[in-house]
Amino acid sequence: MADGDRRTDGGRTARGDAESDADDPVAEAGEAAARLRERYDELRRTTSRIDGYGRGRVEAAADAYRRAHRILDRYEEDAVGSGDFESYVRFRGEFGDAVDVDDDTPAGDAFEAADEAVDKRRLSESDFAAARDALEPAGEFVDLLEAYDDAVDDYRAARKAAREARKRLESRLDELREVADMADADLDADLSRLRNPIEAYDEGIREAFREFFKSASAREVFDFLDRADGTPFVDVDVPPTDLAEYVESHAAGEEPPATLLEYADYTNSKLEHYVDDPGALRTAVAVHRTYLERLDGEPLTLDWPPKPGDELAYEIDELVPLVGRIADDEVVATLRSVRELARTDEYERLRRAAEVRDALDEPELALIERGEADARVAEAERTLSVVDDVLSETERE
Repeated sequence: MADGDRRTDGGRTARGDAESDADDPVAEAGEAAARLRERYDELRRTTSRIDGYGRGRVEAAADAYRRAHRILDRYEEDAVGSGDFESYVRFRGEFGDAVDVDDDTPAGDAFEAADEAVDKRRLSESDFAAARDALEPAGEFVDLLEAYDDAVDDYRAARKAAREARKRLESRLDELREVADMADADLDADLSRLRNPIEAYDEGIREAFREFFKSASAREVFDFLDRADGTPFVDVDVPPTDLAEYVESHAAGEEPPATLLEYADYTNSKLEHYVDDPGALRTAVAVHRTYLERLDGEPLTLDWPPKPGDELAYEIDELVPLVGRIADDEVVATLRSVRELARTDEYERLRRAAEVRDALDEPELALIERGEADARVAEAERTLSVVDDVLSETERE
């Protein structure tokens, strides 16, 4: 058997070992720990076999086997029959040295038998075949070393996979604990009682601000934004200083911001008919086009899920005067209805349900609905403990 043909069942691929159900980090980690244990035990068995002979003796037998095969392959064509006598002499010298192993080398009889198979004045192809056959017992030590190398590679790949699976398991355990902490939510609560007025208000204030942006003067809009900026719960972008100064000091500031954006696209000759200083408008407005285009009513909307009741009621107290300046009575009334709901005993139950439904995906919500969240936490904790034990017990020095 040629050296290149020597492979054993130990040569499993890392890909095969790494395949697992990545959708379930708990199961994946458990499987990764089991594979690591198997690879570690396999490595220990292979190591034990080598140690039983002595590593140095095993390597000596394998090296002698490989050298003998290389010499057989190199000289077979020239040294057989009535071939090159000089090649025959070199072959006999080199082969004799290759199979001249120490008395304590494993499979020593195999090397002696191989030497005897070619100890002739005239060699044939069958003599070379006989020498190879005689070497077979020593070839087992090549297999043993290759099995060890494969076992080391498999062990390392399995250990790396187990460590990575442990990280994913730990992250999943944190998620499961968060799910378990949310199990107090009433997922049967009718969220439409809370969602509908908030969505109606949000849509109304966005539309009101769009109309305000198109119809009110830039001075009014900027004054509104300054007032909103003084409200703790409203996070608006105040106008840049140079743009605010332009609006305040030039007649164009009496035009709506939407109109100023249109002016910025006019040619100078056309713009001269609308403003007294086209250059000043271009400098102030064109530079801050992105700021003006991004202005909308979003900072005036309510969050979803909404804030705790006391906080939401206070936010709406602050919003009502602002919203009343730009929106109609219906939008303001809707906002006040949300505030009334926020002050009821029912509100926190609805808010908690909204918070949980927004935070969790369907499989996690299903865990709560089935009452399995705590059990999944316990399962993940047990698996994490097993993985830690296996990683500790399979660590090599």
